[in-house]
Amino acid sequence: AMGKGCITVTKYFLFLFNLLFFVFGGLIMGFGLWVLLENQSFIAVLQESSDTVKVASYILIGVGSLSMALGFFGCIGAIYEVRCLLGLYFTFLLLILIAQVTAGVLIYFQRDRLKHEMSDIIKDMIVTYTGVNRTAEHTWDYIQKTMKCCGWTGPGNWSNNLLIKNSSQNLYPCSCRNESLPGSDIRPVGLCEHLSTDLPVYETGCITNVEKWLLENCGVILGICAVVAVIELLGMILSMFLCKSVVQEDYSKVPKY
Repeated sequence: AMGKGCITVTKYFLFLFNLLFFVFGGLIMGFGLWVLLENQSFIAVLQESSDTVKVASYILIGVGSLSMALGFFGCIGAIYEVRCLLGLYFTFLLLILIAQVTAGVLIYFQRDRLKHEMSDIIKDMIVTYTGVNRTAEHTWDYIQKTMKCCGWTGPGNWSNNLLIKNSSQNLYPCSCRNESLPGSDIRPVGLCEHLSTDLPVYETGCITNVEKWLLENCGVILGICAVVAVIELLGMILSMFLCKSVVQEDYSKVPKY
């Protein structure tokens, strides 16, 4: 009776863990969709030029949807004690866990390359900036305005812009406008003109604020992934225990869909 009670408790614990696994899989997939579709944050600036970000978003969507499917089948296998489903569940969980660890290690060792790629993308965008109908440009304007910064490492980056370099006027990006300084030309996007060479712009670059934003969001991602990994390990242990406990399968208990 005690052994049967343990199996019952294990079965319902495994069901609960799979339910959580399903929910966190949905969160990972949702984050992947956000990275792919977001157009009002720093991610949108990277999307237009970086294949790495697009690939990462597709991987997140794939892992999330697979996790949701596994959570569903794990629930069915646990409640109805189907050994083949429990065995498949354990195998796929192990593969996902190995893939997650591999991806984490690759990202860790490629972090300097990703940082360099990010800097190149921003600087190239600043050089070709026109302020007309480009999502990445408007997003960068939004970042400069809300974070109160100018350029990547500083406002000097804008001296490389083709329009500013080839103009006889004193032009500067409108989103860099420091509203605490005197002047009347305040617009959210495009290039503005100033009478003197002493431009009314923010003196600090956006690199520090952007890296802080990325680190904060990276913490959220890593937190979710860590919770999912713990749930995966517990799910593997419980599924293995339940699989060994099922002596004879009764497929008549499984509902016909």
